[in-house]
Amino acid sequence: MKPKYKRIMLKISGEALAGENGFGLNQPTINSIASKIKECYDMGVEIAIVIGGGNFWRGRSGEGMDRTRADHMGMLATVINSLAMCDALEHLGVECRVQTAIEMRQIAEPYIRLKAASHLKKGRVVIFACGSGNPFFSTDTAAALRAAEIDAEVILLAKNVDGVYDSDPNKNPDAKKFDRLSFIEVLNRGLGVMDSTATSLCMDNDIPILVFGLDDPENITRVVAGENIGTVVSK
Repeated sequence: MKPKYKRIMLKISGEALAGENGFGLNQPTINSIASKIKECYDMGVEIAIVIGGGNFWRGRSGEGMDRTRADHMGMLATVINSLAMCDALEHLGVECRVQTAIEMRQIAEPYIRLKAASHLKKGRVVIFACGSGNPFFSTDTAAALRAAEIDAEVILLAKNVDGVYDSDPNKNPDAKKFDRLSFIEVLNRGLGVMDSTATSLCMDNDIPILVFGLDDPENITRVVAGENIGTVVSK
């Protein structure tokens, strides 16, 4: 199978790693996702990954808590998920590095752009943890930022729905799915593909976003191969 992209940014929600548990880590689910990432790796694709932390903690979960402290707790949750995915990939024979935006040298490398690019060129998967290292910015924004920094061709946004709809398909059976959207349409309609900061960053740097469902992990290899699934957001 020939890949459509040479270098990708794969954004995975933390909730996806919880599987049927609904919370924490579900190892069979992680292994299933890792196996599909390996298929892309075996195609020769350079892969960067950002994983959310919602399966453990979201900044907004800390009701009455200082927002900055709550966001820092969320960043730590992304480290747990990143290490779990790195371990699953290494068990499949995939070379992998975790880089954190907040230094914790005993656990992972600090984020250094040139070092991350070097890892990718050497055929290693790089997982970026701790978001951007700043409170008030989501892991979506971190994915957009890192994608711009490493010159990724596309952001593959793995969600719990199979694309972008005009309303919540879980609540509205008549919700309409879009095949293509412009960044401006997403922002004007408030469609919530990514948060507005992330969407604007992708628009400014001309990085397309491909939104697809992770209910079937095989979709990861399908989108990398260029199959027409999900929703494309671009200029």
